[in-house]
Amino acid sequence: MDSEQPVCPACGQPVETVVRRHKTLGAWVPVWEHGPCHNPKCEKSPDLEAEEPEPTEAAATER
Repeated sequence: MDSEQPVCPACGQPVETVVRRHKTLGAWVPVWEHGPCHNPKCEKSPDLEAEEPEPTEAAATER
């Protein structure tokens, strides 16, 4: 493993490392990936995606 801390590709803030797994030749193998960015101003933040308003029916019928 390398000693560098992972950073968000969009804003450069440090992010945590998460462990996921995938199956290879019948065995589950761990894969370390970058976790989500928790910077509220970052475009890749999952918190920002949840705050985006959904289009209303009135906006859809105006087209």
